[in-house]
Parts: sequence; structure tokens; C-alpha cells
Amino acid sequence: MRHAKAEQVGPTDKERELAPRGHADSAEAGRWLADQAITPDHALVSAATRTRQTWESVAGAAGWLVEATFDHGLYAAGPETALDLMRGVPDDATTLVVIGHNPTVAHLAQLLDDGEGDDHAAEQMTMGYPTSALAVFEYDGPWSGLEQGCARLVAFHGGRG
Repeated sequence: MRHAKAEQVGPTDKERELAPRGHADSAEAGRWLADQAITPDHALVSAATRTRQTWESVAGAAGWLVEATFDHGLYAAGPETALDLMRGVPDDATTLVVIGHNPTVAHLAQLLDDGEGDDHAAEQMTMGYPTSALAVFEYDGPWSGLEQGCARLVAFHGGRG
């Protein structure tokens, strides 16, 4: 998931907070995830303020109780580094939520996609990855074995941009 809409300025880029629309959009994304019966048992979230706040809104609206891992490396990670961080998730985790930043999140979603998933979701995803957008993938294997092109896209929620 890409973080929700943030304020344009803050003390530093890492400390920018969500805009009011960002809080509303991320809560809506959480309700959408709950409607899809998606409940993570592990969450990897960038340590930036706007991603933490996105997590809080999503998790609150979805009714999730899992504690997130806030990772400082995910803030500036490129897609390969983000993939490496995902490979470090404990193998007993069955459903992982990742909340980060663009362009990394959009590139990561493209890298993971095996091209065999939902055509409508793939079309939506290629049209852009706005704030609060999220892609849902299925992957059968250990996190340590996660590779490019090994996950099936099953849904995409476009956010509001």
C-alpha cells in the first residue's frame, strides 16, 4: 500500500503528517480490506510519520489488532530493498501488509506480479498508483523465497489520488 495523502510541508519530509483527506482515504481503504476479509498477522510499515498514520487509520477502520513493525529503511528503500525487507518477514506470517512510498510501492507491485492474476486489477494498477492505493497479492511459499514475478495479483484498490 502507498501511504495516504499527506500535507505538502512538515519539519522534514519524513515528518510530514497526513492531510485530513489522507485520514479519510486510509480509513476507507481499511474498510475495503475488511470487506475483502483480509486480516494481516504481520505489518511492515515505513517509519515516516505519514505511513505510521496511514497504518493507524487502516488498522483502526479494519479492526486489526496486529502490531506493526516500523522500519526506517523502508522510508528510502527502492523496490529491491523493499523486497529484501519482505524476505525477512517470519515464515509463520501468512498475511503481510506493507505500507511505503512511491515510486517504490508501485514498482514493487509490478515486480511481484506474475501476470496470471485478475486482469481488471492489473489494468487499474497500470493506470497509476495514487495515494492510498493498494494491491493484494497471493503468494505460496516462504517469505525468504519471495522473488520477482512470483505473486498473483488478486485485487487493486485505487485510492483517490
